[in-house]
Amino acid sequence: MKVFVRSFLCFFFIFFFLQRVICETQAESGSEHASLPPRGWNSFDSFCWTISEEEFLQNAELVAQRLHAHGYEYVVVDYLWYRRKVKGAYTDSLGFDVIDEWGRMIPDPGRWPSSRGGKGFTEVARKVHSMGLKFGIHVMRGISTQAVNANTPILDITKGSAYEESGRQWHAKDIGLTDRLCTWMPHGFMSVNTKLGAGRAFLRSLYQQYADWGVDFVKNDCVFGDDLNIDEISFVSEVLKEINRPILYSLSPGTSVTPTMAKDVSGLVNMYRITGDDWDSWGDVTAHFDVARDFSASNMIGAKGLLGKSWPDLDMLPFGWLTDPGSNEGPHRYCNLNVDEQRSQMTLWSMVKSPLMFGGDMRKLDEITFNLITNPILLEINSFSSNNMEFPHITGGKPVHLSKQGVQSNSVADVKASETHFLGLSSCKDSKSKGWSIKAIDDDLEQVCWEGNSRSKPHAPFCLYKRRPLSASDEDTMHTLQNQGKFHLHATDTMEFCLHASPKQKLTSKEFKRGSFSPCRWEANQMWELNHNGTLVNSYSGLCASLNTIKANAGSGGIRSWIATGRKGEIYLAFFNLNSEKNVITAKVSDLATVLPGKILNDASCTGTEVWSGKNYGLIKESVSIAVEVHECALLILNCN
Repeated sequence: MKVFVRSFLCFFFIFFFLQRVICETQAESGSEHASLPPRGWNSFDSFCWTISEEEFLQNAELVAQRLHAHGYEYVVVDYLWYRRKVKGAYTDSLGFDVIDEWGRMIPDPGRWPSSRGGKGFTEVARKVHSMGLKFGIHVMRGISTQAVNANTPILDITKGSAYEESGRQWHAKDIGLTDRLCTWMPHGFMSVNTKLGAGRAFLRSLYQQYADWGVDFVKNDCVFGDDLNIDEISFVSEVLKEINRPILYSLSPGTSVTPTMAKDVSGLVNMYRITGDDWDSWGDVTAHFDVARDFSASNMIGAKGLLGKSWPDLDMLPFGWLTDPGSNEGPHRYCNLNVDEQRSQMTLWSMVKSPLMFGGDMRKLDEITFNLITNPILLEINSFSSNNMEFPHITGGKPVHLSKQGVQSNSVADVKASETHFLGLSSCKDSKSKGWSIKAIDDDLEQVCWEGNSRSKPHAPFCLYKRRPLSASDEDTMHTLQNQGKFHLHATDTMEFCLHASPKQKLTSKEFKRGSFSPCRWEANQMWELNHNGTLVNSYSGLCASLNTIKANAGSGGIRSWIATGRKGEIYLAFFNLNSEKNVITAKVSDLATVLPGKILNDASCTGTEVWSGKNYGLIKESVSIAVEVHECALLILNCN
C-alpha cells in the first residue's frame, strides 16, 4: 500500500510539473500574445526622455512590489534612451545620440552604465526579469538621421558582417528615405526603404538586437496615424513572428486614426494608439469618448492580433507624480486632474478595455492613486468584461432639478452646437475621403476643391491652390521627374508656404493657420496627388485628405455612458458627466438589453450597487437615476432578471 501511495504521489508530482512546464512554454511561445489588455508602467509621463538606469530600476522594483499582483507586468523605457543628457540635447536635436558601428541605437552609457561594453539593455532586462516583470522599450521609425549622416554599413545578421548584394556593400544612405522624415521629430528619424534587401536587413538587425537584449515589449513610434507607414509595420510584424523570443508589438502615436485605418494594422500588432498624447487635462480626457465609441462599434476591441489579440490603446494614465509635456527633466509636480476626473478617466479606460499603462513616478505613489489604479472592480472590467460599448439610451445633458413630479430631463440630442469643418487625414478606403476635384482658375492656375459626397458636404466651398511651376533649376527638374503627377498646395494663390500633412495642427475652413504650412520643399509630407476616384492622397503616409465636421462643444461637454457584461452575467453601467454643472443621468431598465443579445428586459427588474459611493439601489423596476457631480462618473453593478 505504501509503495502504491508513494508511486501515485510521484506520478502526481511529475504530471503537475510537466503540466506547469507545458503552460509556461505555451505562455513564452508567444502563441497567445496579449490575450488580455496589457498592463504596466511607462517612464514617459514622469521622466520625459531623461530617465536613468537607477531611476528606472527603482520604479521597476516598486512595480514588482506593489502593482504586479494586480496584473501590471510590463515596465517600459520610453523614447530617446540613446540620447546623451547634455546641454543642447532635446526631443528633436541632432548629433547627441549613441549608435553602434551598424547605425543602431544603443543606450546612452552616461544614463545606462550597465550598457557599456556592448551589453545594451541586457543587464537591465535581466534585473527586470528577476523581479518577475517584463521589459519594454520605445523605438522610432526606420533609421536615425545621425546614422544616415555617418553612412554606417548595414549588418547582415545571417552572416554577422556587412550586408552585400549585387556585388556591393550597402550603407545607411542607400536605405534612408530623406523625403519621409518623422513629422514630429524631423531631425531624428526617417523611414527606410523596405523594398530594398538592405532596408529589410537593417530592420531585421534592429529587432534581433532587441530580442538578444531580452526585450519583451516594443513601442514603435512615428509609424501610425498621420505618420502611417504600413510597409514598416508589416515587415516588423513578420520579423517578430520569426524571432525566437516573444515580443509584444505596440504602435504609437495615433493621431487621426479611424477604425478603417486600424483594420489594416490590427492583425499585425498587439496594441495601437488611437489618440494623440493624453496628458492630465480634462480636455484630453473628454477627447477620448468619441474615438473609443467608434472603435467599439467597429468590433476592434480584442480583435485578432500578432500571435494573439490586439487592443485599441487610449494612451497612458497620467496620474500621480509627473513631469510636463515636452520637458527635458524628471517629475516635479502632481497630476492636474482632481480625484473625480481621475476616477472618470480610469473608469472609461476600463470600460473600453484599453491597455492600462501607468505613467506616474512609483517612488511617490500616493494611496489615492494606488487605490484607483488597483481597484479590483475596474481591473475585472478591464480584463474580463464583454459586449463593451457606448450606451446612448440615457437622458440628461443639461442641469436638471428634482420636483414633486420627478426628474425633469432633456435629451442629449436637444443640445445644439455650432459646427466647424477641418481638413483631416484618414484611410483612403473611407468613403468620406472621396470628393476632391480640379477647378481651373486660368491658364496657369488651378484649385483642388472639396465637393464632398451626398453624406458629407461643407456649408461653403473649400479649395486649395496648386503650386505654380517651379523655377527650372537642375534640382527642381530632378524632383519634378521623381514626383510626376504630384503637387504642392497653398491656402492662397500668392502664399509662399505649402500645406504639410502634420499631426500637429488641423486646418480649419475658418482660418488657415500657419501651423499647417511650412516653407515649400520636396518633402513627402508636402506632396499630394489627386486620384481618379476623387481622393487626395499624401505621399508621406498614403493617407487621404477629407473635410470633416465637428461640433464646437464636441468632446468638452454633455453626458456619456458606457455599458458592458461581466463574467457572471452582471451588467456594468457607467455614467459620465462631462459638463461644468451637476447633472442627473437616467437610464431605463428595458434599454439594458443592448448588451444582452437575445434577451428582452421589458418586464425585468434589477438590483444595483454604485461602486464609488457604495450606495445600494435595491430593486430597480423601470429606470435608474443618479445625480453625477461635475466631471465625475457613477459606476453601477446591476443584476437583472
